[in-house]
Amino acid sequence: MLKGHPKGLLVAFFSNMGERFGFYTMMAILVLFLQAKYDLSAQSAGSIYSWFYFAIYGLALFGGIVADWSKRYKLVILFGIIIMFAGYILMAIPGLSLTATVTSLFVIAFGNGLFKGNLQAVVGQMYDNPKYDKLRDSAFMLFYMGINIGAFFAPFVATGIRNWMLRSNGFLHDGSLPSLCHQYLDGNMQNVDKLQELADKVNMSGPVADLGTFVNQYLDVFARGYNYAFGIAAGAMIISFLVYVIFNRYLPTKKVKVKTEKSNMGEVNKQVMAGLISFAIGAGIALLLYFTVGNVDLAFAIGLFTVFAAWIFQISTKEERARTTSLLLVFLVVIFFWMSFHQNGLTLTMFARDYTDKTVGPFTYLFFDLNQILSFIGAIVGIVLIFNKKAKRTWRLIGAAMFLAFGYLAYYYYSHNNPTTNPIEPEIFQSYNPLFIVSLTFLVMGIFSWMNKKGIEPSTPRKIGIGMIIASLGFAVMMFGSFDLVSPFELGGKPVLEDGRVSPYLLITSYLILTIAELFLSPMGLSFVSKISPTRFQGIMQGGWLLATAVGNKLLFVGSLMWDRVPLWSLWLIFVICCLASAAFIFSIMKRLERVTKGA
Repeated sequence: MLKGHPKGLLVAFFSNMGERFGFYTMMAILVLFLQAKYDLSAQSAGSIYSWFYFAIYGLALFGGIVADWSKRYKLVILFGIIIMFAGYILMAIPGLSLTATVTSLFVIAFGNGLFKGNLQAVVGQMYDNPKYDKLRDSAFMLFYMGINIGAFFAPFVATGIRNWMLRSNGFLHDGSLPSLCHQYLDGNMQNVDKLQELADKVNMSGPVADLGTFVNQYLDVFARGYNYAFGIAAGAMIISFLVYVIFNRYLPTKKVKVKTEKSNMGEVNKQVMAGLISFAIGAGIALLLYFTVGNVDLAFAIGLFTVFAAWIFQISTKEERARTTSLLLVFLVVIFFWMSFHQNGLTLTMFARDYTDKTVGPFTYLFFDLNQILSFIGAIVGIVLIFNKKAKRTWRLIGAAMFLAFGYLAYYYYSHNNPTTNPIEPEIFQSYNPLFIVSLTFLVMGIFSWMNKKGIEPSTPRKIGIGMIIASLGFAVMMFGSFDLVSPFELGGKPVLEDGRVSPYLLITSYLILTIAELFLSPMGLSFVSKISPTRFQGIMQGGWLLATAVGNKLLFVGSLMWDRVPLWSLWLIFVICCLASAAFIFSIMKRLERVTKGA
């Protein structure tokens, strides 16, 4: 798997794993926490969520500029880890005001901006060596897999901590209760029968006599459980810190090119002037959008991307411009991919909470409990080892032992699960995307390798276009699965009846398809940026990729804005159209992108 790769890849792999654990903890629970703690509407929670995710990626451009200017990539990365740790510690403090919580989110985003893009740039620098250049695509696939190992465990841990806190205080979990509790406290509830019914179910000591006391206690414990989950994310950052500090010597240290003071000042003046012109262009476009569309989020996101695009275009030399322009066109496409894909932490999580079955049968529950799913995975790994023709006999015997041991354990869990009603939580769905990435990475790499030997492997830009088409299929599944569902605006704040909910396999199938799309697009995009970027813009262009992701994240508000305004099926149709339009655009400029790729 790592044969022929530099040792630094493993350092980046494990350093990123802890950071991604924290990131996916936030993805799994942030919106649920904001609504449960502060009684925010879907639109308000979605706005904070999209601003946070915008900052997480958008500030990577600032981090890239700092690293490219100082040439101290590794030091900037270290500061990023420390600052992120401080932000998660703040989020772990119970009882913070909404303002303090938003401030803590900004601290996390600022640290991430220093860390994420520059670590990706350092990985790319390792493969600038001609010895490793042919392994660049596979390196970013492996690096991406490392991201998602930490991401797989995050939702299970967050849910486990939250449920432990509830049980410790005599409660069970029900995702519909926080909204009903806030309605009760606000005096907006005309009929308390449903609240009373659910309160009696989750109160482990029996029927609830005083709803007022129950409501306050349940909301407090529910939110504190999430606070402690943020604390676990801080612990994961300590692991990333230790791995990075101890082993960062295996990462490349970019050499500083000494310039004369005159030439350096000339370059600074050129960039400052370009920045002023770019700001004027971006501000003009933002104002035009605001006055024509009336949405400040859209105007800000597109205006900022325009500032970056105009700035990088002006400071590029004639020789660099073909590369930077091609990168900007790809960035434009990925904006719409991430706007759609990252609905997994927003509208898709709301769908999991409000429209997916709360209880499942014994077989399905195998995939919603950490111990059970690990047993199932262990058995599958055993089968893979048994039938791997290249594996030595020893490994095949190990595979047989794994299959028997973990297969029996999975059967034991299955046979002891409740025959009909096993409770599941909406956060767990966030584990499927990283699980599928880890599971499918080697399969996709194998397919690409086979195609390469046959001389039919798609180019990196073509893989990105194919990924956009596949993503549209993922949302098409959601669209067809939502035709008969009552839309949020028709519910009026009431929970969906149990017989009006859908099987969790609808979301799981959608996540599977979206994950395949992500494997075609995201690691390939990182590889494309690292290969095409002019040498002096490596950090900035990785930051530009993340800025495009940030703009896509800022546009996440489209999902939460339309959540309670349109029928559910038409909400998913929006993202189908976005993905197909983006695919059409990238194929229309494919010859240009492939020409630049071959010349790099």
